[in-house]
Amino acid sequence: MNDSNAHKADLSALKIDRTAKVGPPGRWKRWLHLLWLLMPVILYIAYNFGIKEVTPALKVKTARVQMSTGTKALTELVATGYVVAQINADVSSKATGRLKKLKVEEGDNVNNGDIIAELENDDIRAERDLALANLKRSQADSVEATLNYSRQKRLFDAGHISKEVFDAAEAAFRRAAANVEAMEAGAKAAEVALENTIIRAPFAGTVLAKHADVGEMVAPFASASSSRGAVATIADMSSLEVEADVSESNINKVTPKQPCEIVLDAYPDVRFAGHVKKIVPTADRTRATVMTKVAFDNIDSRVLPEMSARVNFLPLNFDSTAEAQSTKTILRDALTSRDNHQVVFKLINGVAQEATIQIGRQLGNEVEILSGLDVGEEIILAPPGGLKTGDKIEVSK
Repeated sequence: MNDSNAHKADLSALKIDRTAKVGPPGRWKRWLHLLWLLMPVILYIAYNFGIKEVTPALKVKTARVQMSTGTKALTELVATGYVVAQINADVSSKATGRLKKLKVEEGDNVNNGDIIAELENDDIRAERDLALANLKRSQADSVEATLNYSRQKRLFDAGHISKEVFDAAEAAFRRAAANVEAMEAGAKAAEVALENTIIRAPFAGTVLAKHADVGEMVAPFASASSSRGAVATIADMSSLEVEADVSESNINKVTPKQPCEIVLDAYPDVRFAGHVKKIVPTADRTRATVMTKVAFDNIDSRVLPEMSARVNFLPLNFDSTAEAQSTKTILRDALTSRDNHQVVFKLINGVAQEATIQIGRQLGNEVEILSGLDVGEEIILAPPGGLKTGDKIEVSK
């Protein structure tokens, strides 16, 4: 009896209880459906923050949109150099002494012969005064000797004196005349010595630099370490020219009187008209260049010696009235085509961005930009065929 009841209890435990409650059957389906809807968003985020970050960047070269003149299209050669005054001098004294007066400063204009400085010369003035006094005494002696010679000549002609007395009077006369000449030469030497202590401007110009101050020793060749060789530097500002180094391989493109356009680094937006004045007939073997001197057609007060400059050599038949208005340009290597449209790729925060542009004239190796770009924007040169907006870019050095 007890065994039968135990067996029934064990079998009843194996039965499925169909009355137990289970979760709603549609809940997992809804979660699965939501997952499929969010899958594109998840993939997009994963691409931008995962796959895209590890994608290697394209290495390219870049350039910037710049302003250029119309004459740039006609430029046959470009060279660099410096503004130099062809009439330029370091003015010094011929004498050695202590600087007593300095009458100029940087920027002062002087005329030919103007006194720039003066050395201490009281001793030389005294020597000059002594030489002049000796000259006057010799002249007085000469007058006395002349009168005596005249008297003795009359007496000799009348037969009242001997030949020896007359010869002595004649010798004294000639000796006095020679002494006057010697004293005159001495007085001139004293005047020259005094003038050597006065430093004058050798030509009309502008004082560029001052090399000595009052109280310093000045020597013609600065033989002593504590002495100055020059007092000031003067330049004729009307003689300013550009000395440009032209490569030997391109010197055949330069001829005398060839028109040029000069651009100073100090004023990059200003163009100065000029022409080739001279081609120096020798080459620099260390740099393989030939110096070319380019003169300004009109000297401007803004042009200063030692300014760096760029020279654009133009054709001999260049028309100065040709259009030279500034315009936006880019290198032609930046142009490419997408969907039959002329485009360029800008570089923004390390990422390429396509930009449709409208181009104008061809200016040498550059092209005019009418619309689509602004001055200063960085663009990609020689963009690869598969380049597209959003690609990571690394600029090659």
